[in-house]
Amino acid sequence: MEMGSMLARDRTSRWLAAALGIMLGALGGAPGALAQDTSSAAADSISRYGNLNVERSSAVIDPELGQKHYRRGNTYNNLKRFEEAIAEYQLAITADPTFADSYRQLANIFYFQERFDDAIPMLARFIDHQKEVTAGLIASLNTLGQLLRDAQRFDEAIEIDLRAIENDAENTSQIYVMGNTYANAGRTAEAIRIYEKAISVLPNDAFMHRTLGRLLEQEQRLDEALVQYRAASAIDPASQFYKDLITGLEAQLAP
Repeated sequence: MEMGSMLARDRTSRWLAAALGIMLGALGGAPGALAQDTSSAAADSISRYGNLNVERSSAVIDPELGQKHYRRGNTYNNLKRFEEAIAEYQLAITADPTFADSYRQLANIFYFQERFDDAIPMLARFIDHQKEVTAGLIASLNTLGQLLRDAQRFDEAIEIDLRAIENDAENTSQIYVMGNTYANAGRTAEAIRIYEKAISVLPNDAFMHRTLGRLLEQEQRLDEALVQYRAASAIDPASQFYKDLITGLEAQLAP
């Protein structure tokens, strides 16, 4: 009797360790990021969250049912059974439309499957449910902005990119990618907005002022461009480059 109880506790402990590994792996981001130790552990996990074929009204939010579908989705995700994972995450959303992690997991799968048109709305919904700035939110903003730009959906992308800059100001390389993409697509107005936003959160970046000044000069907004060149020179007074930009533009503006 005592030996049977000890064996049961041992099996329970091993199952809990396996299930914890499954869930932690699924939360890591990429589909199937953490392999299962054994297929039987995965089967046990699926069985544990079984009996989910429950009819419900779409108007009723059921967080507990949503969590069960989400955990099943994580298990399938780690087994690389992605279509089954997708179905479970979708059921999780049906049960609880406010459960943001389900949207993110769907977005991850769609992204790695290069189903970008499907990933875009999932990322947008995940973002809409965020109330605090987290690494997940920042990554989602940057990824969504990139996908919208790649799809040339610039009117939507610009608002996401501006929000990304506000929440991840130190990522200057990404800011230049954004600005250059708009500029190269002939969307100079959006490129200007990108650098104006960047300067509002990074006022001491001389090259950012210079880049904005160049765009303004191209648009024949010469007085505004001169303000930016002077700002760049004030930040980096040793730079002859900025001094030459000022001198050249002042010559153009001279009567």
